[in-house]
Amino acid sequence: MKLTPLFLLLTALTAQAEVIKIVSSLPRTGSANAQTSTMVNGIKMAIDEVGGKVAGFDIVYEDWDDASPERGQWDPALEAANAQKAVKNPDIMAYIGTYNSGAAKIAMPILNHASLVMISPANTYPGLTKPGTGEANEPAVYRPTGKVNYFRVVPADDIQGEVAATFAKETGFKKVFILHDRELYGKGVADVFRRVATKLGLPIAGYEGIDIKAANFRSLVTKIKSTGADLVYFGGTTQSGAGQLAKDLVAGGAKVKLMMPDGCRENALIEAAGKENLEGRAYVTFGGLPPSQLKGKGRDFYEAYKKKYNAEPEAYAVYGYEAGKVALEGIQRAGKKDREAIRAAVAGITDYEGALGKWSFDANGDTSLKVMMVEEIKNGQFSPVKIVGQ
Repeated sequence: MKLTPLFLLLTALTAQAEVIKIVSSLPRTGSANAQTSTMVNGIKMAIDEVGGKVAGFDIVYEDWDDASPERGQWDPALEAANAQKAVKNPDIMAYIGTYNSGAAKIAMPILNHASLVMISPANTYPGLTKPGTGEANEPAVYRPTGKVNYFRVVPADDIQGEVAATFAKETGFKKVFILHDRELYGKGVADVFRRVATKLGLPIAGYEGIDIKAANFRSLVTKIKSTGADLVYFGGTTQSGAGQLAKDLVAGGAKVKLMMPDGCRENALIEAAGKENLEGRAYVTFGGLPPSQLKGKGRDFYEAYKKKYNAEPEAYAVYGYEAGKVALEGIQRAGKKDREAIRAAVAGITDYEGALGKWSFDANGDTSLKVMMVEEIKNGQFSPVKIVGQ
């Protein structure tokens, strides 16, 4: 039988229609790579569990980088390019990301125009989804079509900042100096902390943004010492100076504890700061439980991860896994290769029994999960001090 060009073309088009691509956009260059590598591993595990097939489609996954060597962290230009590239590829039906809330701000409206579902395993800035928690035009500015296409499986910073400030007050700190890295996520969580601390009557000794490109923060440490603060709250990430700040506070003789949000909950922080500058000196807040304390399907994930990769997963690995499962669930429910159908299917997810427990998406795309924990560093590892919202 002779195969005609038309037959070959139709065969190729049919084969293409059987493929659905899921991509992730995460910082894969710089120190966040250790964290995001375990998130990527989690996504791959979710796809492997279904044999790479859902609703009759072959699932193809691509791991994209939104960080640049020049910045050492996420890059606005690269995130915009990733979002635009995803929109133009008709095989891409789900976009997992971003890691940084500032990156999400760039990608969200681009993907929204295309009804391309976006599932974040790590963004926590409230203004991305919750009216009245950020700028006046948020979150509407990220939803130009009026439809919600952005969903996150992690609790937002309005919860995290409140837990941190409440813990600080209950622990007996007398005065706090608040710093932030001037980025969307860092300043956002610092602002929530400041608002709640003020409401609780915890005095604010100072509030300012840092220069994340500074070689050190020695002069800032001198200023902090002069205020008599006994706690420093830093809204930022490992990549925006947390490790250097921890070192300088100790070297400068500041008799303070350091508290940081989930963007610092990674082994890269301990490596950057040195455990001797963190043990007995620092707290980190995080949305959810430590990987080793997950239960049910979460425990199954934890054990499977250790067996497959012969390593402990970082804290956000299970969120990468859950984001992957949500993408697959949306494709399964839609039953067709259609972005709008998949977006609507994800929006309808309620009472989902996942690795994080039983949860639902609300009308804004936020998870119903509210479990938060405060950890300290012991023996070079993160160790829970308090768990809230179970």
